Amino acid sequence: MLHAHLTTLHVVALILQRFAAQPELIPRLLAGSGIAADEPGNGGARITRVQELQVCANALALRADLGLELGRSLHVSSYGLLGYAALSAATFGDAWRLLLQYPALLGTYFDLQLQVADGLAWVSAGDYRDAAELEVFNVEMCLASLKLIGDELLGRPLPLARAEFRHARPAYVARYGLSFDCPLGFDAARNAFAFPAELLTRRLPLADPVTHCEVVERCRRQNAEFTSRQAWLERVRQALAAQLATPPGLEALAQQLHCSPRTLRRHLQELGTSYQGLLDELRFERAKALLGQQDWPVYRIAEALGFSETASFRHAFQRWSGVPPSRFRA
Repeated sequence: MLHAHLTTLHVVALILQRFAAQPELIPRLLAGSGIAADEPGNGGARITRVQELQVCANALALRADLGLELGRSLHVSSYGLLGYAALSAATFGDAWRLLLQYPALLGTYFDLQLQVADGLAWVSAGDYRDAAELEVFNVEMCLASLKLIGDELLGRPLPLARAEFRHARPAYVARYGLSFDCPLGFDAARNAFAFPAELLTRRLPLADPVTHCEVVERCRRQNAEFTSRQAWLERVRQALAAQLATPPGLEALAQQLHCSPRTLRRHLQELGTSYQGLLDELRFERAKALLGQQDWPVYRIAEALGFSETASFRHAFQRWSGVPPSRFRA
């Protein structure tokens, strides 16, 4: 499946809203993400998954059950045109099949599936391949949001038969009842919830065939454009990541990609980033991985990332993460 390499600022904006009463925490929440404090107000901007995950990791250090809370705030309307296409679908089953058809528009970190067995319809989230320390957070946010979407599609609470999670029972398990009012299973084989399969044929209260056809076509075009932009960004990332020890510069990178520097600069700007921003992001990713290996001294990491002086790397890492490399390693 195609996982989204780009996403909106929606989740980041929700996180900042949760801590709005503590404005002194905003720099800490955005540390290492490359996102400016005023950016979340730009609804049309796109950021990378790495940036979003960095903010999520910063926030999770402050509140363990944040994933569940965010999921309960990600309404069907949070997913833009795709959400409205689902609302106008003919049946509950049609809406689910449409949602799962466009994972790039959902911005999901998972391979989402709908399966029917023994009278139950199971919505599952698998194939997670991002930051391992954020898997539980992302599972909770994803499934809580999907449950809320089910409620809003039907116009009433979606009755759940069971919910299962691959992770261990958390200390805040009582908070699960706000989204999953059903028997819970932990240390399970999958991340999923189930509801009566007969609901899949239920006609939706906001069904509208004319509106639905129009919005689905717009979703199709948006998905084609979005996935094309993701593929292009991944090509740029791969080319630059292979040259971190000796970064080529924007002009040379453009030549490697068979385009003009002006075209490369414009495309990156449209994607909400820049050559330097992308280089910093890739260097930061690589630096964190190398700092996790004790046999890599800081001076060697600096060299591997193309810094002529160790002090320059230390200053850059402090700017990216808010802490010096030695503290991050410790």
